[in-house]
Amino acid sequence: MYKAVIGLEVHCELNTNSKMFSSSKNEYNNNPNVNLSVIDLAFPGILPLPNKEGIRKAIKLAMALNCEVPNVVKFDRKNYYYPDLPKGYQITQMTNPFGRNGYLDIEIDGKVKRCGIHQLHLEEDTASMEHHLDYSLLDYNRCGVPLVEIVTEPCFSDEEEVVQFLENLRSIIKYTDVSEASSDKGQLRVDVNISMMKDTDTHFGVRAEIKNINSFNSVKETILYEKKRQEEILSNGGVVIQETRRWVDDEGKTVGMREKVDAVDYKYYVEPNIPLVSLSDEFLSEIRREIPVLHYERRLKYVSLGVSEKDAKTLVKSKDISDYFEKVLELGADAKEASNWITTRLLGYMNNNDKSINEVYMTPDMLYSLIDLVNSGKISSQQAKDVFLLVLEEEKSPSDIVREKGMEQISDEGKIRDIVNKVIDENQPQLETYKSGKTNIIGFFVGQVLKASGGKANPSMVSKILNEEINKR
Repeated sequence: MYKAVIGLEVHCELNTNSKMFSSSKNEYNNNPNVNLSVIDLAFPGILPLPNKEGIRKAIKLAMALNCEVPNVVKFDRKNYYYPDLPKGYQITQMTNPFGRNGYLDIEIDGKVKRCGIHQLHLEEDTASMEHHLDYSLLDYNRCGVPLVEIVTEPCFSDEEEVVQFLENLRSIIKYTDVSEASSDKGQLRVDVNISMMKDTDTHFGVRAEIKNINSFNSVKETILYEKKRQEEILSNGGVVIQETRRWVDDEGKTVGMREKVDAVDYKYYVEPNIPLVSLSDEFLSEIRREIPVLHYERRLKYVSLGVSEKDAKTLVKSKDISDYFEKVLELGADAKEASNWITTRLLGYMNNNDKSINEVYMTPDMLYSLIDLVNSGKISSQQAKDVFLLVLEEEKSPSDIVREKGMEQISDEGKIRDIVNKVIDENQPQLETYKSGKTNIIGFFVGQVLKASGGKANPSMVSKILNEEINKR
């Protein structure tokens, strides 16, 4: 019986204004080869200049992932001949990465598993390549974009753990605002290293590396396929070779690309054109203060406030939505009430209208106002649902909608009692039915009172006063 041993290399492009070592724009562009400079194209005599914001964001992510952070900036040169980098080498970090020995906790079947992060390093991205039958095209827009690579320990045993880790990692990346982490734009790519071993083995098996997988679903399918492929080879007495493979989506399988090289083959050495720079304690402390409360801490907080586990996970999935919820709480709203409005009504509206939380007219102040209108008895829960939609459609505040539509609930006990008595007087046969023991007809009276009040009478007060007045007859 074989088991899988899986490690990941996650590549994430940082959202800086310019590239890592040049002043070229760092932006997603469908027009090839427009974001370029002489540095990106390795013209003779050029020198790289490190992007300070890229360094800040790499350190910020390393801190958020509980890594040990160095007090010096040091880059290395990775030598290899490949057409996606004009220099013929890549500026990266080997000897002194911005993060070491970190971890990220995930939850599997109700239990917490700590996933080790070997290192996080900062480097320049390569050009993107488009392969055809007899030629390839190169787009250097991506060449030189600041890229962090998060290398995990070989700590995963199946695809479910891997996907959970990646989802948590993407949340942290977005919460810290170091990247959009959009797979569609190639900003988040995953290399999966996988080997198989028997339960009785003391050493890992030979691994295959599957490169540049750009969706979590493809990561899952890749692991399932590769486990089966390697297990079949080993079960039939074969040998798994160390190689680099790629996932072919439309065929649902991995295919070999080249034999996998080891670190020694890249001939790393310290980058001679970038001097060492010390990082002050003040600089590092400033970065640490910028890290917001992350999704898992917020989820625990929301559950402690009475929000269901399911709704808490929905609220923290997006930092913008979580921030919106936080603002409603700060105004004094009950957590469970606010959560229900956001996870059902507001998110439903956003999904149906393809809008983000920052594009909807309903602000946190307005949502709090709507909740307060219900709790103060000025409108009913049913009316609140109508007001909610009218706020979004007419782009007016809840209080303005209630005033203009004449929707304010009647909570005056005297007025409601007058309506109740009038309804009872006009429906003597139903009163006799009630007195004969068929008390479920009380619903009929409630409906008639609400109808007579134009739907404005406070329902709970109607029920209370109806019982009082009927029992007097």
